[in-house]
Amino acid sequence: MHLETDVLVIGAGGAGMYAAIEASRAGASVILADRSLIGRGGATVMAQMTVAAALGDREPDSWEYHLSDTLAAGRGLCDETLAAMVCEEGPGRIREMDAWKVGWARDGEHIAQVHAPGHDRARCVYVEVLSTGPAVSKTLRTQLNLVSGVRRIGDLAIVDIVVEDGRACGAVAIHIPTSEIVTIAATSVIIATGGLTRLYRRNSASSNMGGDGYALALRAGAPLIDMEFVQFFPIGHLAPRLVGMDPIMWDPFRYKLGGKLLNSEMHEFETDYARSDQRSDGNYVLTRDLATYAISKEVEAGRGSPAGGAYLSFQHVPEDVIRKSFGPVVDRLAANGIDLATQLVEVAPIAHYHMGGVQVNAQLETNIEGLYACGEAIGGANGANRLSGNAITEAFVFGARAGVNAAERAKRARTRWSDAAAKPAVALLRSAEKRDTPNPAHLVADLQALMADKVGPFRTQQKLGEAIAALDDMTKAIGDQPWSSAEPFDTVLLDWLDLRNMLLVAKSVAVPALARTESRGAHQRDDFPGLDDSWTLNQTIALAGDRLDLAKRVPSSRKVPV
Repeated sequence: MHLETDVLVIGAGGAGMYAAIEASRAGASVILADRSLIGRGGATVMAQMTVAAALGDREPDSWEYHLSDTLAAGRGLCDETLAAMVCEEGPGRIREMDAWKVGWARDGEHIAQVHAPGHDRARCVYVEVLSTGPAVSKTLRTQLNLVSGVRRIGDLAIVDIVVEDGRACGAVAIHIPTSEIVTIAATSVIIATGGLTRLYRRNSASSNMGGDGYALALRAGAPLIDMEFVQFFPIGHLAPRLVGMDPIMWDPFRYKLGGKLLNSEMHEFETDYARSDQRSDGNYVLTRDLATYAISKEVEAGRGSPAGGAYLSFQHVPEDVIRKSFGPVVDRLAANGIDLATQLVEVAPIAHYHMGGVQVNAQLETNIEGLYACGEAIGGANGANRLSGNAITEAFVFGARAGVNAAERAKRARTRWSDAAAKPAVALLRSAEKRDTPNPAHLVADLQALMADKVGPFRTQQKLGEAIAALDDMTKAIGDQPWSSAEPFDTVLLDWLDLRNMLLVAKSVAVPALARTESRGAHQRDDFPGLDDSWTLNQTIALAGDRLDLAKRVPSSRKVPV
């Protein structure tokens, strides 16, 4: 099947949906493609947390203050133009979502705002109760229904972006239920596929967050930036067993109730790891990278909880206060046998977000003409560590910006579809051979274990070297010819394609992590503790044949107002 459109958006989470809406409003025809259901895959729909924006409704605020906190969290590596874009345009997007009836919690006549780690004041909005992500996704799906010119296609896995003479001209895909090949001609292509946290054994992502967009960009010829910086959420649920609830649900409880992190000696250890430059609202001391460090070091010292994490306690909070704040959630916890007023829960770091991604300019365009990126797929805006609450804000801001810019380009240029340029990807899919062993799904699990053990929150030269060698071996083992079950719904082929992407992206994390001989933000080297000023540099990585080339660059300063 062959399709044509002005703008192809790959990925239908918050950023992708916003991009499609804005591209359509700008007069472009749009195909919004996702390997999952439209608006129900990716990270946004799973988010239960807050959204940062300097509204100034609760107390005086400014986007410049928000930017200052964002740059501080990024440890000197933020692309200031991109970071300023998020902070300056964020309030407008929050109010637009409010006009769309997303349901932000209210404080009287104003949108309620709470204080999150790393912020200098209450700045983060939310939807009660733990419903921010689902509410945002539902609202954007509703807006998609109200605009014309957007064709939504689920169950479509993009295999490669087609590039002709340095210009993106579409993509080759596979329709998952039928295994039919689909080619899509597009004047502009937007990567909105989210992050890579599926690479890790313990992660908070949906199953399609394996770094597809990064692999697509690399093979198209676009470089990636800051790939070594993987954010681990410090208090991912560990024990007791929790069914049907988000493993990173505990942060909102801490916002409101002041939960305490305790070690096996019942000592509240968080302040032991506090640094003088870390802001606190009274309940929080540590930003996410430092909290991950603190929990990991307590476990390493033999003071961890039985399941290998730390205790999170709300036993100091009266039961009626817990129920008043989180009534429906308290009932769901009770169904899981958890009573927060009397029990401790165990938490441990979990792969949650990726600061790195596709390198783009101020128009959110890559070095490939007509190829854009948005949301978590972009690298640079967050530097070495993302400030709490910025993820959905950047999905809104970058999604809208990419959609408008891609549509404007589509007005100026003609689609130049090239069968010749698409031929390698089509031939790859047609070459799939029937093969049942080894099990590619098992190899995915092996890859996740390798990344967790060797390229996790705390790294060493030995572990990273072993990881790179193992990744090379796995890449050779799967070969260049796809595996297939020869069935219409070909899960073997899909797993092979996932492995192809995941192995490339995993190595794109491990190689710059090995090169960066310091500890900064979410990249922590046990053999190189502490910041090294000479490493106030971004690393970029590009694909040259079968080789990954690494380069350094000075972080981009904000040269002109956004």
